[in-house]
Amino acid sequence: MPLALLALAVGAFGIGTTEFVMMGLLPDVADDLHISIPAAGHLVSAYALGVVIGAPLLAALTARMSRRTVLISLMALFVAGNALSAFAPGNGSLLAARFLSGLPHGAFFGVGAVVATAMVPPERKARSVSLMFLGLTVANIAGVPVATLMGQHLGWRATFLGVSVIGLAAIASLALLIPHDRNRAATSAGLRGELAALKSVPVWLALGTTVAGFGALFAAYSYVTPMLTDAAGYADSSVTLLLALFGVGATAGNLLGGRLADHSLRGTLFGGLASLGAVLVLFPLLMRAEWSAALAVTLLGMAAFVTGSPLQLMVMEKASAAPSLASSANQAAFNLANAGGAWIGGLALAAGLGTTSPALAGAALAVLGLGVAGVAYAVDRRRETPSAGRVITAHVPEAEAERSGAVYR
Repeated sequence: MPLALLALAVGAFGIGTTEFVMMGLLPDVADDLHISIPAAGHLVSAYALGVVIGAPLLAALTARMSRRTVLISLMALFVAGNALSAFAPGNGSLLAARFLSGLPHGAFFGVGAVVATAMVPPERKARSVSLMFLGLTVANIAGVPVATLMGQHLGWRATFLGVSVIGLAAIASLALLIPHDRNRAATSAGLRGELAALKSVPVWLALGTTVAGFGALFAAYSYVTPMLTDAAGYADSSVTLLLALFGVGATAGNLLGGRLADHSLRGTLFGGLASLGAVLVLFPLLMRAEWSAALAVTLLGMAAFVTGSPLQLMVMEKASAAPSLASSANQAAFNLANAGGAWIGGLALAAGLGTTSPALAGAALAVLGLGVAGVAYAVDRRRETPSAGRVITAHVPEAEAERSGAVYR
């Protein structure tokens, strides 16, 4: 695999750290700024809102720019947002800085995925995407716990300064390792071409699968702490280590999903969603003992992130003429899944269905994701023509197209 993928992974590591570390720093931030915990929780929402708005907007506005330049510029915006967070004098300015920090998130992963797949043969595309996402999953194992400890001992502002340093390291790596694409403007579909990609029904079905599939994850994961403490009997001090197990599972699932998807993208997607649903159905049973609860958290991360690379690659292939915007929109869909899944899981708790009920709500979303993926498959089959050499409209992987002699419209 190209060394340039390391530069993308470094950027992903920084982004993953700043996205999730705020959850562990909420009490410290609330005490320092003299606000309530619920008010501090808006800082998490501000970042997610930045991701949802920034992902399609920045990808569209930079459609004709060199992707190398885009990645470096996005990481510079990321550094600025985190540095401003570190020096924010009050809650309002910190909210604005967190929103600014979230703006480049989706576009970086979206454009990065396009760059990653362009550097490898068609049969290794999913693995290249998974290696970029490796930085995000490793952040849950190492970056977030270390950054949380830093914030608890040196102050939360030191955490965001540290994340800014990671961003500067990513900029240096991108400048050194990402190849120049000087002919980008001549070959780009431009803003109009990128926007046209979102008119495709298969693209929207792929995005819908992301929302439902990862909504299933966040319906349960958003409330995993009370499950571990109230249902499984863990002490509050053990939760950080258990969440690191989730990161271990996510890392393993991400790498496994990338390898499997290069052999069968659709099969990996269906298998991952089915596995996620099964794990969530078993959650209430597994949360009855400490050892099985630890296993459940690990399996949750693995089953969910097996689908990460296949979903990203599928969106890109459905919009193969102009993949940057669609790829970035998939990151916005991921954050909508975060918010929507947490809301649905909360409804289950509010209805008095029990501490582990969000997992069952997540299982229902996983089934919905399977249904949307099934509809997408049926639409692709209808768009295909059985005769070799005739024009088809389904965007199958390039390697498969080369073997069959298919032509793309």
